[in-house]
Formats: sequence, C-alpha cells, structure tokens
Amino acid sequence: MSFFYTILSSFWFEAIIRLILGFLLAGFIGAERESVNKPAGFKTHSLIGVSAVLIMLCGEFLSNNYSVDASRIPAQLLSGIGFIGAGTILRDGFNVKGLTTASSLLAVTCIGLSIGAGFYIGGIIATVFVYIILSHSHNLFESLDHFTNVSLSVTVKDYTNTLLEIQKILDKYEINIKKIKNSQPDEENVTDLQLIFRYHKDVNINSVFTEISALENVTSLEEG
Repeated sequence: MSFFYTILSSFWFEAIIRLILGFLLAGFIGAERESVNKPAGFKTHSLIGVSAVLIMLCGEFLSNNYSVDASRIPAQLLSGIGFIGAGTILRDGFNVKGLTTASSLLAVTCIGLSIGAGFYIGGIIATVFVYIILSHSHNLFESLDHFTNVSLSVTVKDYTNTLLEIQKILDKYEINIKKIKNSQPDEENVTDLQLIFRYHKDVNINSVFTEISALENVTSLEEG
C-alpha cells in the first residue's frame, strides 16, 4: 500500500491529473465555441488549457528544485496569450468580431493556471461560470435589449451619392449601420446594396423604409 500511496502522492502523478483536468475543462469551453462556429474551437482551447497547466507545473517544479519564483513563468504566459487572442479578433465592416472568443482564451488560460497550481475547486467553478456565460447570457440580454437588427436589400443608381442620402435618413432616426455590402455597378450604374442596421424598437421602421424607397435613385427595396 505504501508503494501506491507514494505514487499517488508524487509530483508526477499529480502533474498527470492536472494536465488531464486542464485538457477536459478547457476543451469543454472550446467545444461550446466550436458549436457556434467561432474561430477558436475545441482544439485551440484545449491546447491553451494544457499549455497553461504545463507552464504552472514548470514554475512549481523550478520552485521546488531550484528556489525560483514560481509566479514568473505564468506571468509571462498571461502577457503572451494576448497575441493569440488578438488573432481571433477581426474587423468586419462596422463590427468587431472575436472579442468573446479572445476573452474565452484568456479564461481557459487562467483556468489552466489554476488547475496547474492545484486550485481544483477554483478552476472547476470558473469553467462552469464561463460555460454558462458563453452559452446562456445572450438569452438574458435579448430579453433586455430594446434594439432590433434588420437587413435591407436596396438597388440604387449613383451608389456614392445615394448611400449618403440613405445615411442621412438613418441618422435622422438615430439608426446605426452595422454592415454594408455592395455589388459592382453594372453598365447602367446600378448597384445592389445590403444594409444591416440596428434600430430602437420605438422607431417606426416602415417610415424609414418609405423615405428610403422615395429617394430618386432607389429602384427597389426589400427587407431580409
């Protein structure tokens, strides 16, 4: 029995348990991100989680054997994770995408460091909180949100000037454009536009559509 107790209480056995747990917890969050088609999924999160655990174990090993400050290596990891997080942040028209995924990468790094330090309860509870935030918080905010998103397909002539006129109408109603897509003008200088914007629920959106369709160079308008 003493032989097995020695193995179970050894640093190496503890290291294996921490690495497995870091992989499972980080991968759990990564699977949620992958299920909604985000750029960093199961593989990315689980790799970062395992790496964070390993970094913490490395710091602990150096501290135990060479009297090195165990916090120095993990501190450098937290600085370096910003580069990976920045790689998931993309600008798409008027939107910035990937901030939540970058934040989840930071979260799994901290979870990995917690597991690597042997703070199991903290790491597990944090995993549950992070998963709930990622998978269910949108339901709460949708019920509290007073704004609605809409997609509008518009066919126009004289793209540049007409877009400015459309922008003035939207500004009057305090509507923010989130995204604009446009085709190349054809031989008759006709361009197809897709406008995605966000408006307050108090705004009469039909009035907005009526004003846009009344513009001289707008030939067609369709929601959706």
